[in-house]
Amino acid sequence: MAIAQQLTSEPLPDKIPGTMLAAVYRTKGEVRLETVPVPEVGPGEILVKVHTCGICGTDLKKIATGSHSAPRIFGHETSGTVVAVGDKVTNFIPGDRVMAFHHIPCGSCFYCKHKTFAQCETYKKVGCTAGFEPSGGGFAEYVRAMNWIVQKGSVRIPNGVSFEQASFVEPVNTCLKGIERLALFPDETVLIIGQGPIGIILSLLAKRTGATVITSDLYKQRLTISRTFGLENVIDASHVDVVKETRARTENRGADVSILAVGGNNLIRAAMDAVRPGGRVLLFAQTQHGEAVFDPAAVCVDEKTLIGSYSASVDLQAESVDLVMGGQFAFEKLISHRFPLTRAVEALELAAHPQPESMKVVIQPGVKEQQ
Repeated sequence: MAIAQQLTSEPLPDKIPGTMLAAVYRTKGEVRLETVPVPEVGPGEILVKVHTCGICGTDLKKIATGSHSAPRIFGHETSGTVVAVGDKVTNFIPGDRVMAFHHIPCGSCFYCKHKTFAQCETYKKVGCTAGFEPSGGGFAEYVRAMNWIVQKGSVRIPNGVSFEQASFVEPVNTCLKGIERLALFPDETVLIIGQGPIGIILSLLAKRTGATVITSDLYKQRLTISRTFGLENVIDASHVDVVKETRARTENRGADVSILAVGGNNLIRAAMDAVRPGGRVLLFAQTQHGEAVFDPAAVCVDEKTLIGSYSASVDLQAESVDLVMGGQFAFEKLISHRFPLTRAVEALELAAHPQPESMKVVIQPGVKEQQ
Protein backbone atom coordinates (compact mmCIF):
# COMPACT_ATOMS: atom_id res chain seq x y z
CA MET A 1 0.00 0.00 0.00
CA ALA A 2 1.03 3.61 -0.42
CA ILE A 3 3.14 5.31 2.18
CA ALA A 4 0.85 8.28 2.70
CA GLN A 5 1.54 11.22 5.00
CA GLN A 6 4.25 9.23 6.82
CA LEU A 7 7.27 11.05 5.49
CA THR A 8 8.59 14.34 6.81
CA SER A 9 11.17 16.59 5.19
CA GLU A 10 14.68 16.51 6.57
CA PRO A 11 16.46 19.84 7.14
CA LEU A 12 19.40 20.77 4.96
CA PRO A 13 22.71 19.65 6.44
CA ASP A 14 24.98 22.20 8.12
CA LYS A 15 27.87 20.33 6.54
CA ILE A 16 27.77 18.16 3.46
CA PRO A 17 28.83 14.63 4.46
CA GLY A 18 31.57 12.70 2.71
CA THR A 19 29.40 9.67 2.02
CA MET A 20 25.76 9.01 1.25
CA LEU A 21 23.26 6.22 0.67
CA ALA A 22 22.41 5.27 -2.91
CA ALA A 23 20.54 2.55 -4.80
CA VAL A 24 23.29 1.14 -7.01
CA TYR A 25 22.62 -0.98 -10.09
CA ARG A 26 25.17 -3.79 -9.95
CA THR A 27 24.13 -6.32 -12.59
CA LYS A 28 21.12 -7.43 -14.60
CA GLY A 29 18.05 -7.30 -12.35
CA GLU A 30 20.02 -6.33 -9.25
CA VAL A 31 20.07 -3.05 -7.33
CA ARG A 32 21.72 -2.74 -3.92
CA LEU A 33 21.65 -0.10 -1.21
CA GLU A 34 25.24 1.05 -0.76
CA THR A 35 27.25 3.80 0.85
CA VAL A 36 29.09 5.80 -1.80
CA PRO A 37 31.04 9.09 -1.86
CA VAL A 38 29.05 12.30 -2.17
CA PRO A 39 29.89 13.86 -5.58
CA GLU A 40 32.16 16.89 -5.56
CA VAL A 41 31.15 19.80 -7.75
CA GLY A 42 33.47 21.40 -10.25
CA PRO A 43 33.33 24.82 -11.93
CA GLY A 44 29.89 25.65 -13.25
CA GLU A 45 28.25 22.71 -11.43
CA ILE A 46 25.78 22.40 -8.56
CA LEU A 47 25.17 19.76 -5.90
CA VAL A 48 21.51 19.01 -5.20
CA LYS A 49 20.17 17.26 -2.12
CA VAL A 50 17.50 15.05 -3.64
CA HIS A 51 14.02 15.30 -2.18
CA THR A 52 11.93 13.28 -4.66
CA CYS A 53 12.78 11.18 -7.69
CA GLY A 54 10.13 9.45 -9.76
CA ILE A 55 10.76 5.95 -11.06
CA CYS A 56 10.66 5.87 -14.86
CA GLY A 57 9.93 2.83 -16.98
CA THR A 58 13.11 3.33 -19.02
CA ASP A 59 15.26 2.93 -15.91
CA LEU A 60 13.32 -0.20 -14.97
CA LYS A 61 13.94 -1.69 -18.42
CA LYS A 62 17.67 -0.92 -18.19
CA ILE A 63 17.84 -2.70 -14.84
CA ALA A 64 15.74 -5.67 -15.94
CA THR A 65 17.55 -6.27 -19.23
CA GLY A 66 21.08 -5.47 -18.16
CA SER A 67 21.41 -3.27 -21.23
CA HIS A 68 23.82 -0.88 -19.51
CA SER A 69 27.17 -1.50 -17.87
CA ALA A 70 27.38 -1.53 -14.08
CA PRO A 71 27.75 0.05 -11.61
CA ARG A 72 25.33 2.94 -12.13
CA ILE A 73 22.93 5.05 -10.10
CA PHE A 74 19.76 5.65 -12.08
CA GLY A 75 16.89 8.10 -11.50
CA HIS A 76 16.24 11.21 -13.57
CA GLU A 77 12.86 12.66 -12.52
CA THR A 78 14.60 14.61 -9.82
CA SER A 79 13.74 17.55 -7.58
CA GLY A 80 15.60 18.85 -4.57
CA THR A 81 17.56 21.69 -3.01
CA VAL A 82 20.89 23.18 -4.04
CA VAL A 83 23.44 22.69 -1.25
CA ALA A 84 26.67 23.66 -3.02
CA VAL A 85 27.69 25.55 -6.14
CA GLY A 86 30.93 25.49 -8.08
CA ASP A 87 32.95 28.44 -9.29
CA LYS A 88 31.30 30.60 -11.96
CA VAL A 89 27.76 29.53 -11.02
CA THR A 90 25.70 32.72 -10.94
CA ASN A 91 22.13 31.54 -11.49
CA PHE A 92 21.74 29.39 -8.35
CA ILE A 93 22.68 29.64 -4.69
CA PRO A 94 22.48 27.13 -1.83
CA GLY A 95 18.90 26.88 -0.63
CA ASP A 96 17.31 27.19 -4.08
CA ARG A 97 14.71 24.52 -4.77
CA VAL A 98 15.24 23.06 -8.25
CA MET A 99 14.43 20.31 -10.70
CA ALA A 100 17.03 19.25 -13.24
CA PHE A 101 16.77 17.67 -16.66
CA HIS A 102 19.46 15.04 -17.24
CA HIS A 103 19.69 15.54 -21.02
CA ILE A 104 20.28 18.82 -22.86
CA PRO A 105 21.27 18.90 -26.57
CA CYS A 106 24.10 20.90 -28.10
CA GLY A 107 21.76 22.96 -30.29
CA SER A 108 24.05 23.09 -33.32
CA CYS A 109 24.58 19.56 -34.72
CA PHE A 110 22.73 17.98 -37.66
CA TYR A 111 20.07 16.43 -35.41
CA CYS A 112 19.49 19.59 -33.38
CA LYS A 113 19.06 21.60 -36.59
CA HIS A 114 16.41 19.07 -37.62
CA LYS A 115 14.78 19.26 -34.17
CA THR A 116 15.54 15.58 -33.47
CA PHE A 117 17.15 16.43 -30.16
CA ALA A 118 17.15 12.91 -28.66
CA GLN A 119 19.56 11.79 -31.42
CA CYS A 120 22.12 14.51 -30.60
CA GLU A 121 25.37 13.06 -29.22
CA THR A 122 25.53 15.74 -26.53
CA TYR A 123 21.93 14.97 -25.58
CA LYS A 124 22.83 11.30 -25.15
CA LYS A 125 25.60 12.35 -22.75
CA VAL A 126 23.89 12.31 -19.35
CA GLY A 127 24.58 15.47 -17.35
CA CYS A 128 23.51 14.45 -13.84
CA THR A 129 25.31 11.92 -11.68
CA ALA A 130 25.56 10.54 -8.16
CA GLY A 131 28.76 8.70 -9.05
CA PHE A 132 29.98 6.01 -11.46
CA GLU A 133 28.91 6.36 -15.12
CA PRO A 134 26.51 9.35 -15.26
CA SER A 135 22.99 7.89 -15.33
CA GLY A 136 20.73 10.46 -13.68
CA GLY A 137 21.64 9.81 -10.06
CA GLY A 138 18.27 10.59 -8.49
CA PHE A 139 18.18 7.34 -6.52
CA ALA A 140 20.71 8.79 -4.08
CA GLU A 141 20.88 11.44 -1.39
CA TYR A 142 22.86 13.89 -3.51
CA VAL A 143 23.25 14.42 -7.24
CA ARG A 144 25.72 16.56 -9.20
CA ALA A 145 24.40 18.57 -12.15
CA MET A 146 27.10 19.33 -14.70
CA ASN A 147 27.73 22.75 -16.18
CA TRP A 148 25.59 22.48 -19.33
CA ILE A 149 22.68 21.18 -17.25
CA VAL A 150 23.10 24.06 -14.79
CA GLN A 151 23.09 26.56 -17.66
CA LYS A 152 20.21 25.21 -19.72
CA GLY A 153 18.49 22.35 -17.91
CA SER A 154 17.95 23.34 -14.27
CA VAL A 155 14.74 25.07 -13.21
CA ARG A 156 13.94 26.88 -9.99
CA ILE A 157 10.81 25.59 -8.23
CA PRO A 158 8.43 28.44 -7.29
CA ASN A 159 7.13 28.91 -3.77
CA GLY A 160 3.96 26.93 -3.24
CA VAL A 161 4.94 24.16 -5.67
CA SER A 162 5.86 20.87 -4.00
CA PHE A 163 8.93 18.81 -4.77
CA GLU A 164 6.57 16.00 -5.79
CA GLN A 165 4.79 18.17 -8.35
CA ALA A 166 8.10 19.50 -9.68
CA SER A 167 9.43 15.98 -10.25
CA PHE A 168 6.90 15.62 -13.09
CA VAL A 169 8.49 18.28 -15.34
CA GLU A 170 10.66 15.83 -17.28
CA PRO A 171 7.98 13.15 -17.86
CA VAL A 172 5.45 15.84 -18.81
CA ASN A 173 7.94 17.18 -21.34
CA THR A 174 8.30 13.73 -22.93
CA CYS A 175 4.52 13.37 -23.17
CA LEU A 176 4.11 16.88 -24.55
CA LYS A 177 6.69 16.05 -27.23
CA GLY A 178 4.61 13.04 -28.28
CA ILE A 179 1.42 15.08 -28.45
CA GLU A 180 3.17 17.79 -30.46
CA ARG A 181 4.39 15.20 -32.95
CA LEU A 182 0.80 14.13 -33.59
CA ALA A 183 -0.33 17.69 -34.46
CA LEU A 184 -3.84 17.04 -33.17
CA PHE A 185 -6.89 18.96 -34.36
CA PRO A 186 -9.80 19.86 -32.04
CA ASP A 187 -12.28 17.82 -34.08
CA GLU A 188 -10.22 14.62 -33.88
CA THR A 189 -10.78 11.58 -31.68
CA VAL A 190 -7.79 10.11 -29.85
CA LEU A 191 -7.61 6.65 -28.26
CA ILE A 192 -5.01 6.28 -25.48
CA ILE A 193 -4.27 2.64 -24.70
CA GLY A 194 -3.07 2.36 -21.11
CA GLN A 195 -3.96 4.52 -18.12
CA GLY A 196 -0.91 4.32 -15.99
CA PRO A 197 0.61 7.66 -14.98
CA ILE A 198 2.13 8.26 -18.44
CA GLY A 199 -1.12 7.28 -20.17
CA ILE A 200 -3.06 9.72 -18.01
CA ILE A 201 -0.59 12.53 -18.68
CA LEU A 202 -0.81 11.85 -22.43
CA SER A 203 -4.62 11.82 -22.16
CA LEU A 204 -4.71 15.15 -20.34
CA LEU A 205 -2.40 16.79 -22.85
CA ALA A 206 -4.39 15.38 -25.77
CA LYS A 207 -7.63 16.65 -24.24
CA ARG A 208 -5.97 20.04 -23.78
CA THR A 209 -5.77 20.39 -27.59
CA GLY A 210 -9.55 20.18 -27.82
CA ALA A 211 -9.56 16.64 -29.20
CA THR A 212 -12.06 14.03 -27.98
CA VAL A 213 -10.18 11.53 -25.82
CA ILE A 214 -11.07 7.87 -25.30
CA THR A 215 -9.06 6.01 -22.67
CA SER A 216 -8.70 2.25 -22.21
CA ASP A 217 -7.09 -0.05 -19.68
CA LEU A 218 -7.40 -3.63 -18.45
CA TYR A 219 -7.67 -2.48 -14.84
CA LYS A 220 -10.87 -0.86 -13.58
CA GLN A 221 -8.90 0.75 -10.75
CA ARG A 222 -6.83 2.72 -13.24
CA LEU A 223 -9.89 3.85 -15.15
CA THR A 224 -11.35 5.03 -11.85
CA ILE A 225 -8.22 7.10 -11.20
CA SER A 226 -8.36 8.37 -14.77
CA ARG A 227 -11.90 9.63 -14.17
CA THR A 228 -10.71 11.74 -11.23
CA PHE A 229 -8.77 13.78 -13.80
CA GLY A 230 -11.90 14.38 -15.86
CA LEU A 231 -11.24 11.57 -18.36
CA GLU A 232 -14.75 10.15 -18.47
CA ASN A 233 -14.80 8.58 -21.95
CA VAL A 234 -13.39 5.17 -20.96
CA ILE A 235 -13.27 1.63 -22.30
CA ASP A 236 -12.86 -1.26 -19.88
CA ALA A 237 -10.53 -3.48 -21.90
CA SER A 238 -11.08 -6.40 -19.52
CA HIS A 239 -14.67 -6.74 -20.76
CA VAL A 240 -14.86 -4.98 -24.12
CA ASP A 241 -12.95 -5.31 -27.38
CA VAL A 242 -11.17 -1.96 -27.60
CA VAL A 243 -10.97 -1.90 -31.39
CA LYS A 244 -14.67 -2.72 -31.90
CA GLU A 245 -15.77 -0.29 -29.20
CA THR A 246 -13.61 2.52 -30.60
CA ARG A 247 -15.13 2.03 -34.03
CA ALA A 248 -18.61 1.97 -32.52
CA ARG A 249 -17.95 5.37 -30.97
CA THR A 250 -16.62 6.85 -34.21
CA GLU A 251 -19.32 6.00 -36.77
CA ASN A 252 -17.45 2.74 -37.46
CA ARG A 253 -14.43 4.59 -38.90
CA GLY A 254 -11.99 4.20 -36.05
CA ALA A 255 -10.20 6.89 -34.08
CA ASP A 256 -8.21 9.54 -35.93
CA VAL A 257 -5.25 8.83 -33.65
CA SER A 258 -4.21 6.10 -31.23
CA ILE A 259 -1.45 6.34 -28.64
CA LEU A 260 0.14 3.20 -27.24
CA ALA A 261 1.16 4.13 -23.70
CA VAL A 262 2.10 0.61 -22.57
CA GLY A 263 5.17 -1.36 -23.51
CA GLY A 264 3.64 -4.50 -24.97
CA ASN A 265 4.59 -4.88 -28.64
CA ASN A 266 1.65 -7.24 -29.04
CA LEU A 267 -0.64 -4.21 -28.74
CA ILE A 268 0.82 -2.41 -31.77
CA ARG A 269 -1.55 -4.29 -34.07
CA ALA A 270 -4.54 -3.30 -31.92
CA ALA A 271 -3.43 0.33 -31.87
CA MET A 272 -3.23 0.31 -35.67
CA ASP A 273 -6.54 -1.52 -36.11
CA ALA A 274 -8.29 1.01 -33.88
CA VAL A 275 -7.56 3.98 -36.18
CA ARG A 276 -9.31 4.89 -39.41
CA PRO A 277 -7.66 4.80 -42.83
CA GLY A 278 -5.31 7.77 -42.98
CA GLY A 279 -5.04 7.85 -39.18
CA ARG A 280 -1.92 8.10 -37.02
CA VAL A 281 -0.48 5.77 -34.40
CA LEU A 282 2.01 6.99 -31.79
CA LEU A 283 4.34 4.44 -30.21
CA PHE A 284 5.34 5.98 -26.91
CA ALA A 285 6.43 3.08 -24.69
CA GLN A 286 8.32 0.89 -27.16
CA THR A 287 11.77 1.82 -25.86
CA GLN A 288 13.51 -1.54 -26.30
CA HIS A 289 14.81 -2.79 -29.62
CA GLY A 290 13.19 -5.95 -30.91
CA GLU A 291 10.71 -7.21 -33.46
CA ALA A 292 6.98 -6.66 -33.71
CA VAL A 293 4.28 -7.87 -36.08
CA PHE A 294 2.02 -5.40 -37.87
CA ASP A 295 0.10 -5.31 -41.11
CA PRO A 296 2.23 -3.49 -43.71
CA ALA A 297 -0.84 -2.95 -45.92
CA ALA A 298 -2.32 -0.87 -43.12
CA VAL A 299 0.54 1.57 -43.69
CA CYS A 300 0.64 1.31 -47.48
CA VAL A 301 -2.94 0.71 -48.63
CA ASP A 302 -4.81 2.20 -45.65
CA GLU A 303 -2.29 5.05 -45.42
CA LYS A 304 -1.95 4.83 -41.68
CA THR A 305 1.10 6.55 -40.22
CA LEU A 306 3.32 5.07 -37.50
CA ILE A 307 5.00 7.76 -35.40
CA GLY A 308 7.64 7.38 -32.70
CA SER A 309 8.49 9.77 -29.89
CA TYR A 310 11.28 9.35 -27.37
CA SER A 311 12.56 11.42 -24.48
CA ALA A 312 12.22 15.18 -24.00
CA SER A 313 12.44 18.23 -26.26
CA VAL A 314 14.37 21.33 -25.23
CA ASP A 315 11.98 23.37 -27.38
CA LEU A 316 9.16 22.33 -25.04
CA GLN A 317 11.05 22.88 -21.80
CA ALA A 318 9.44 26.21 -20.93
CA GLU A 319 5.95 24.97 -21.77
CA SER A 320 6.37 21.80 -19.71
CA VAL A 321 7.64 23.85 -16.76
CA ASP A 322 4.63 26.17 -17.04
CA LEU A 323 2.24 23.21 -17.19
CA VAL A 324 3.68 21.64 -14.06
CA MET A 325 4.56 24.71 -12.00
CA GLY A 326 1.51 26.71 -13.04
CA GLY A 327 -0.95 24.40 -11.32
CA GLN A 328 -3.10 23.65 -14.35
CA PHE A 329 -2.82 19.94 -13.55
CA ALA A 330 -2.20 18.38 -10.13
CA PHE A 331 0.21 15.76 -11.42
CA GLU A 332 1.31 14.89 -7.88
CA LYS A 333 -2.10 13.21 -7.47
CA LEU A 334 -0.72 10.47 -9.72
CA ILE A 335 1.67 9.38 -6.96
CA SER A 336 0.34 6.26 -5.27
CA HIS A 337 3.45 5.07 -3.43
CA ARG A 338 6.18 7.02 -1.65
CA PHE A 339 9.28 5.24 -0.36
CA PRO A 340 12.25 6.54 1.62
CA LEU A 341 15.63 5.81 0.08
CA THR A 342 16.19 3.02 2.60
CA ARG A 343 13.38 1.13 0.82
CA ALA A 344 14.47 1.95 -2.72
CA VAL A 345 14.86 -1.70 -3.76
CA GLU A 346 11.28 -2.37 -2.65
CA ALA A 347 10.11 0.71 -4.55
CA LEU A 348 11.82 -0.42 -7.75
CA GLU A 349 10.32 -3.89 -7.40
CA LEU A 350 6.81 -2.48 -7.08
CA ALA A 351 7.30 -0.13 -10.02
CA ALA A 352 8.60 -3.01 -12.15
CA HIS A 353 5.58 -5.15 -11.24
CA PRO A 354 2.76 -2.62 -10.83
CA GLN A 355 -0.49 -3.60 -9.19
CA PRO A 356 -3.92 -2.46 -10.45
CA GLU A 357 -4.07 0.31 -7.85
CA SER A 358 -0.44 1.42 -8.14
CA MET A 359 0.37 4.45 -10.24
CA LYS A 360 3.45 6.65 -9.93
CA VAL A 361 6.04 5.30 -7.51
CA VAL A 362 8.60 7.76 -6.13
CA ILE A 363 11.73 7.44 -4.03
CA GLN A 364 12.26 10.28 -1.57
CA PRO A 365 15.83 10.55 -0.28
CA GLY A 366 14.98 13.95 1.21
CA VAL A 367 12.40 12.64 3.64
CA LYS A 368 12.45 10.22 6.52
CA GLU A 369 9.89 7.68 7.61
CA GLN A 370 8.31 8.44 10.95
CA GLN A 371 8.60 5.69 13.53
